[in-house]
Amino acid sequence: MVTVDLKKLGIKPGYRILDIGCGSGRHTCAAYRFKKVIAIGADVNAAELTAAKERLQLHDKYNQNGGGRWGLTMANVNALPFADNYFDLVICAEVLEHIADDRQAVSEIIRVLKPGHNLAVSVPRFWPERICWALSAAYTQTDNGHIRIYRKKKLIALLENSGMKCWASHYAHSLHTPYWWLKCLLGPDRSDLATVNLYHRFLAWDIIKQPYPVAWIDKLLNPILGKSLVVYFKKRLDRFAR
Repeated sequence: MVTVDLKKLGIKPGYRILDIGCGSGRHTCAAYRFKKVIAIGADVNAAELTAAKERLQLHDKYNQNGGGRWGLTMANVNALPFADNYFDLVICAEVLEHIADDRQAVSEIIRVLKPGHNLAVSVPRFWPERICWALSAAYTQTDNGHIRIYRKKKLIALLENSGMKCWASHYAHSLHTPYWWLKCLLGPDRSDLATVNLYHRFLAWDIIKQPYPVAWIDKLLNPILGKSLVVYFKKRLDRFAR
């Protein structure tokens, strides 16, 4: 399940791409499919990095890549182990809502991005997320859980005040919103709920099979019901001269 629309980002051969907070590597793998790129995934969770490694190795095994290279590293978004202006593209998907010092995280993300290049950020959309919080206190109390909800204007202001320029946005994963409402209503930690498990199997089937009718419905409902807000920025040349 890829949240960011990578086709919007003008990815070219030789691009160094950072997927910060990569988790199990969904965006790292998607980026790795582009021709001759270097896709780097970074996360603080060793188990997630192991899952990402296994997924990327499968891409190599079945030649599902663009002939480039990949790498994984354990890294904290508040102190990234990369040089200034190193990456041609940075992806930060569903990360900032977990970070206590989001301003420091944004500063680090921008530091490692080349001036004039793109950053894609996604966070949970305000109103679906607010309902999740209202339905279940446990939803926000998991380890490394969500500690804030962004309004679109607030997220854009956070990035633009740090030297970025927003150039596009959209919503994604509308069909995931009812699943999370149902899960929060009935108990986010429960695994014995037939209705929730059936919905989860449907979402897993959709991710694997990607049937056109379901994708069409998801796209149709995204402006209204999309679970994730995705915003695209460019690092301003006038604020970060080389």
